[in-house]
Amino acid sequence: MKEIKILFTLIAFTLAFSFGANAQNLQSVKNRAHSNLLAKQTTIQDQIKAEQTQKLVEELYDEEEPEPDIYEEGWESGLVNPFNKADVPNRKDIDVTGYVMPLKNYRVSSNYGYRPRFRRVHKGIDLACPMGDTVRTMFDGKVRLTKYERGGFGFYVIVRHENGLETVYGHLSKFLVQPNQYVKAGTPIALSGSTGRSTGPHLHLETRFMGYAINPAAIFDFENRVAHTDTYTFNKSNYSESRSYSPSATYASVKKHAKKNGRQTRQGRSKRSTYKVRSGDNLSTIAAKNGTTVANLRRLNGITGNKIKSGKVIKVK
Repeated sequence: MKEIKILFTLIAFTLAFSFGANAQNLQSVKNRAHSNLLAKQTTIQDQIKAEQTQKLVEELYDEEEPEPDIYEEGWESGLVNPFNKADVPNRKDIDVTGYVMPLKNYRVSSNYGYRPRFRRVHKGIDLACPMGDTVRTMFDGKVRLTKYERGGFGFYVIVRHENGLETVYGHLSKFLVQPNQYVKAGTPIALSGSTGRSTGPHLHLETRFMGYAINPAAIFDFENRVAHTDTYTFNKSNYSESRSYSPSATYASVKKHAKKNGRQTRQGRSKRSTYKVRSGDNLSTIAAKNGTTVANLRRLNGITGNKIKSGKVIKVK
């Protein structure tokens, strides 16, 4: 009888242990599922926070105090400005063909121009981009400087080009080139970042001619990623002014182009369906003259590049 009681006790203990282990296993599975759910929620929350932060950064770009001019006398950057302004010509034609845009993914977050709040000119254009994006040199040339300025550009690179221009790339996170290194247009020279005086990851880009800070939008249409014309004419009286050949040009501007070419417009658009390319034309100027977009011209004519031969007849509608 005693043996039977012991046997029943052992059976009961085994069942209880087995049930407890299964319960623990079940609870463990539930805990893992709950943890996974929390992890997903945390990821979503982090994403929301990142998006909110990015939105805030975008709103702050125009409010950020412009960087000091590294080309000015007294700036502690060594040989940043080796030019004598007395030797700068009043007018100079500069070949801007063979360019490469400095980033693949960007959005213009702050334009060139005077900032009344700080009583200082922002002498470049800011291109918002992901952290660590590849920054490429825009033309063939030689790296002149790779330096760091804590209160301004952070890590920056200056490249002197064969066409006479210099380009400045600021707020970088890493250099990929060294001074005196020859680079072809499109060569990776750095990674984008937020060093120096910066509120978020972006590239500060300057285009200079013998020390003069040309408005980058005078040379390039950053919306359509093309040069306005094959030749940029530097002039001491208007180098700070931008040019716009975007589809959002005013009706009066489009009408002026159409009238010059002997065409009539209706609601800012030309009636013609084809256009004969003239010397000095590019896709941006043709798009503006005909009230269309560069993307539409490329689609209609199967164009992939930016250059187009003079004398060619293309579709505009």
